[in-house]
Amino acid sequence: MPFDGIVTKCIVNELNTLLAGGRVEKVFQPEADEIVLLVRSKSQNYRLVASANANYPRLHITASQKENPQTPPVFCMLMRKHLSGGKLLNIKFHDYERVISINIESVNELGDLSVKQVVVEIMGKHSNIILLNSENKIIDSVKHVDSDISSVREVMPARAYSLPPAQNKELPENIVPEEIFQHPSVAEAKHIEGLLLNLIKGFSPYTCREICSASGVAPKTPVSDLSTTDKENIIIALKNYLNQIKGNLFEPCIIYQDKSLLKPAEFYCFTPRQQVIFKKYELLSEALNDFYSLRDTNERLGQKMGDVVKVIKNGIDRCQKKIALFNDKLRDVADREKLQLYGELITANIYCIPSGSETARVLNYYSENEEYLDIPLNEYKSAQENAQKYYKQYSKAKSTHLNVTEQLKEAISELEYLQSVQTMLENCGSRLEIDEIRQELIDQGYIKASARNARKKQDKPSSPLEFTSSDGFQILVGKNNKQNDLLTLKLAASSDIWLHTKNIPGSHVIIRAERREVPDSTLFEGALLAAYHSSAKMSYNVPVDYTSVKNVKKPGGAKPGMVIYESFKTINVTPEEEKIVKLTQSK
Repeated sequence: MPFDGIVTKCIVNELNTLLAGGRVEKVFQPEADEIVLLVRSKSQNYRLVASANANYPRLHITASQKENPQTPPVFCMLMRKHLSGGKLLNIKFHDYERVISINIESVNELGDLSVKQVVVEIMGKHSNIILLNSENKIIDSVKHVDSDISSVREVMPARAYSLPPAQNKELPENIVPEEIFQHPSVAEAKHIEGLLLNLIKGFSPYTCREICSASGVAPKTPVSDLSTTDKENIIIALKNYLNQIKGNLFEPCIIYQDKSLLKPAEFYCFTPRQQVIFKKYELLSEALNDFYSLRDTNERLGQKMGDVVKVIKNGIDRCQKKIALFNDKLRDVADREKLQLYGELITANIYCIPSGSETARVLNYYSENEEYLDIPLNEYKSAQENAQKYYKQYSKAKSTHLNVTEQLKEAISELEYLQSVQTMLENCGSRLEIDEIRQELIDQGYIKASARNARKKQDKPSSPLEFTSSDGFQILVGKNNKQNDLLTLKLAASSDIWLHTKNIPGSHVIIRAERREVPDSTLFEGALLAAYHSSAKMSYNVPVDYTSVKNVKKPGGAKPGMVIYESFKTINVTPEEEKIVKLTQSK
């Protein structure tokens, strides 16, 4: 995630606008490496979070509230002593380094006003939060760094504070784009991305790739291979980028992995030039808050669903192996009718086959061309015994075919069921929904029941998703297979419209007709929802079947969510986030 020098400048400008002149009313420390300042500014309350987490270091205003420990940590008590009631003067950053200073004027032990600094160093595993006095001495820090850890720079109480070693790069304000290809660092650069990264302070690899994308030049293009046109395009793109930075023309956004907008990949303070899915924000703090909230939610949900994912994956792997084995067995008995034919032809020619023969050449009177066949024989058995051998082989092959065909059908059905559960699990957005899928797998015997699971079974079940079409029709979408059955078999009226992706795992979708003619626009929107809540949500031209609910039946003994239907029509749709969000979601 590129919390680089450019993002640092953006967040500092934003925080100064919102918080400068405000009062620090409270200080919290919900995590060992995280501090929250409650600031009252311009008649509003703001929660300023500073984190020194090695994976997610950051500073921004947050709407999230974490539970605080009953006994405040020592560092938190120290921060309260020095900062509570203080006036937040300003927030500064240092030469596009990821070091931010929050200057707070407060009353010291003698009753005099003094300025304290909270220094937030956003540097990966070296991130830290440090409290300084007016003499630039360290009062304390979230992480202590002594000489055993670093011989270059100690961060310990009572030591003088010094900035991290500066990078030997140029400030963006000092860069002349037209001169970058005459800079001495060109000789050391392997490619254009590396040149920009090693030349300009505050630039991250992501920033460099964005400039290359805007110029139409591949980031890994060697500098020596750049044409005159390439260089001109890079200079223009860099100049535009630097002008935005100098003019504080920031455009915060989150970049997502897919159209669901549930899996954030990056955040940045400029909209991307590359072809990606992104969402713009007015404030970078809002983008950062959503980004880290989604990351935290996804991680927690991922941990919670870990055992369920493993059970489903193992079940799918087992079914696929069984299907492959059954198909091999069916291929082995594919010529079983030939065994019966051999037996019948031997029996018909039993008196013409001499004892001790290794083969019998007989006329195949079942063939229209009356061809002769050479049938292999056991020379130590009579013709009658050879015929019986072929009959027995045929009987065994026939029995194998019937049994394996039935087993194959069951394995395919189980695989389809597990794949549907897998799709539902991927679409889960809360712990309750995960617990419901876990309970479904317990009921089906895939997970062993426990006392903990039994208690969760008493929780109030979640409700299906509810949408309103552009024509005012209610559309219901099942979140799991039990809800699918409930929607289709109990809640839906016989005249309602049922939709489901064709031969693709996904949710059951019901359009409440209420004795009205359902227009094509609502059918299309229902199909969009069916495709979006399926394993084909990232695909194009997804086939969706639809029919009246009265045409949908559940076979006896079928697993949850498994139905059969007839008299259906098919519509092809491409699920798009923009079209989905236009539908009014009731719940």
